[in-house]
Amino acid sequence: MADPRRSELADFLRSRRERLSPAAVGLPNGRRRRTPGLRREEVAELAGIGIDWYIRLEQGRSVSPSVTTVDALARALRLGPVEHAHLRALTRDADQRAFVPETVPGAIRRTVEGLHPPAYVTGRRWDILAWNAAAAELFAFDRLPAEDRNTLVSVLTKPAARQLFGAGWAAEARRMVAQFRSTHDLWAGDPAFLDLLRRLRQGCPEFAGWWEAHDVHEARSGEKLLHHPRRGLLRCEYATFQANDDPALKLAIYTVIEPTDS
Repeated sequence: MADPRRSELADFLRSRRERLSPAAVGLPNGRRRRTPGLRREEVAELAGIGIDWYIRLEQGRSVSPSVTTVDALARALRLGPVEHAHLRALTRDADQRAFVPETVPGAIRRTVEGLHPPAYVTGRRWDILAWNAAAAELFAFDRLPAEDRNTLVSVLTKPAARQLFGAGWAAEARRMVAQFRSTHDLWAGDPAFLDLLRRLRQGCPEFAGWWEAHDVHEARSGEKLLHHPRRGLLRCEYATFQANDDPALKLAIYTVIEPTDS
């Protein structure tokens, strides 16, 4: 049985190879290409590795590349820093433990509940594990059934989220999918993650295309424009932080910069 994590590595390499044009890496177009992007032998040559060895990687077979080889592939495929880090993570030995939902320590939970701005805690699978009253007022977490308390399920499959983000919903949803990709690929094949993907495919028509693109993004602070049903149009800043108790726990804090009628 194929290792799901190696399959994700193969898909990631293939997706990046197909995005590159020969001109982008200084190669002539040569004979007509039946598929977009570079050929496998061209990537292997650019990385200075054997073509058979590279084919094994793209087939998801059991290969353990060295750090030097991974870095050479990243250069050949013109990967950015986030993509390079993701490639390194995918080629490391996998953690074979099954996913277990995280527990929020009481001190963290009480701290979050005592914060004035909207704040909530998520786990590896982006389940919503704790939140305060301000977050409940902004995102209605307390009105979600327990099985729906997941930021991806909430934003991608719930009509209320599309209304909350308005015209910016698609960009926000796609950004979230690309951020989640980085975590998912390290847990590929785990039943809890497979169940989440099933729900997202069923509940969001756009999800399949975004997922197949295999984009990976890192978490960053930023701004969101929210169309709140009671408070109107809100411009919010947000930032996320990891917990020392368990790095899988992430705290998100929102600050309303200004209500606006524009």
